[in-house]
Amino acid sequence: MDQLRGMQIFRTVAECKSFTLAAERLDLPRPTVTNAVQAIERQLGVRLLQRTTRKVSLTVEGQVYFDRCSRVLADVDDLNNLFSATARPHGVVRVELPERMAHRQLIPRLPDFFARYPDLQLRVGASDRFADLVGEGIDCAVRVGTLRDSGLIAKRIGQMEQINVAAPAYLAAHGTPRTPAELPHHLAVNFYSSQTGRDMEWEYLDDGVVKTVGMRALVAVASSEAYLACCRAGLGMIQVPQLGLEPDLAAGELVEVMPEWRPAPLPVSVVYSHNRHLSARVRAFVDWVAEVLVVR
Repeated sequence: MDQLRGMQIFRTVAECKSFTLAAERLDLPRPTVTNAVQAIERQLGVRLLQRTTRKVSLTVEGQVYFDRCSRVLADVDDLNNLFSATARPHGVVRVELPERMAHRQLIPRLPDFFARYPDLQLRVGASDRFADLVGEGIDCAVRVGTLRDSGLIAKRIGQMEQINVAAPAYLAAHGTPRTPAELPHHLAVNFYSSQTGRDMEWEYLDDGVVKTVGMRALVAVASSEAYLACCRAGLGMIQVPQLGLEPDLAAGELVEVMPEWRPAPLPVSVVYSHNRHLSARVRAFVDWVAEVLVVR
């Protein structure tokens, strides 16, 4: 059995967590599946799967091998479809998304994505950290804000308008600021960078020029969902993209403050490694994200 076929069998066993289910999916005799995995383990000199009477799970070495062979198989699929204009995108796309964007805009629309691309599967990471695309084998990531990754290729898909918001409870306790001059008398929920650990300053546009103010804060977070939760709890004001907040504003759960002093719009980009071409499967996801977000 060739090595690529063996890798496909191993990947299927790992995904199914069962030799029997993998054999059924691949339409192969169970002994063939078992022998293929054992041959890989003998070749590598390590155990890749932990077998019990009830399930099969990956060992530490097995997880490393699974991640690497999944990338190899995806690259082979991309290569085989490189010059095919009619082939439907298929395979696994590994993506990293900003937490709030994933929860509010993208994940609720995934049924539409899979209806359009039934042969694709996604492995989604949703957080506000800056993932190592190359080291973690991630195909692409959506990044909001100014890009600092010089080793990545970026496709700009638009920008998001930002607004200043607060909870009614906060405004009842502290009053409503009208101008930046009043900010020293108010509290913010600070957001700190997962890269530097430093709090981001409060920003506003003054005749097209970005100005910043260091705000007092009781709490600082590195999660966009925690950022919103702290604001709703009345712990301070925040600055967030307006996209997706319309229901909260309409229901009065959040209130826009200082609308004449909004922060600058945030650029939105999809990034991927310079050593990975934008394959049909990744391009399908990138184009879909740009369509769903409809950022200006």
